[in-house]
Amino acid sequence: MRSDSRSERVRMLVAEQASRHGGRVGVTDVCTAAVAALPVGGAGLSVMSRTAVSHPLCSTDDVSERLEELQLTLGEGPCVDAHARGCVVLTADLRARELQDRWMVFAEAALEAGARAVFSLPLRIGAISPGVLDLYAQVPVRLDAEELADALAFADLATLVLLDARIGEAGGPPGDSGEDLGAYRAEIDQATGILTVQLDVGIDEAFVRLRAYAYAHGRRLAETAADVVAHRLRLPPDEET
Repeated sequence: MRSDSRSERVRMLVAEQASRHGGRVGVTDVCTAAVAALPVGGAGLSVMSRTAVSHPLCSTDDVSERLEELQLTLGEGPCVDAHARGCVVLTADLRARELQDRWMVFAEAALEAGARAVFSLPLRIGAISPGVLDLYAQVPVRLDAEELADALAFADLATLVLLDARIGEAGGPPGDSGEDLGAYRAEIDQATGILTVQLDVGIDEAFVRLRAYAYAHGRRLAETAADVVAHRLRLPPDEET
């Protein structure tokens, strides 16, 4: 965790944001306050796990929503790397050649979506790593030491808020973020389960096939899942992964 004074300042900014809608603090408030405090254009947060399907949880605008969907659909990008490595991934300019080579599909898709810089901060407390906070800018930009420290403080608070929402989801009335997570997760999990039967594959392979179909057909993961659940879409058994 970061310094007490910085953490307290970030908490106040997020509390002020939550007071505008009169509800309890949610991860959307953390993302919105981070955008207001940092030189970025938007923020998104995805719940990620090595043992379960990952899900976009919230975003502040259309570009950040698209970035979260892209990374989880493609299985590559700074968000994916940040979670896998457990460290911050700072991408000042997606047009850099090494990044184009590293994320061959994501980099170009993110540029088309309107992002030029992306900063991914893993949510982490001890051995618990429930997701990643992503910040993006429409122009090349680097975070200085103070801005990075603030971004990390927002990530720390997002971790606490997210874990609190999960506790509420399991043992009591969830907050707004828990409800968003439940709706998104349920539909994708249901679609994945349907595909295990349709394609006669395991759960991991079914999710890979769902992601691959969404990307290959230029669709969002949530839209593809909804069509599978509603029986409007049936993936062919010989579809290439």
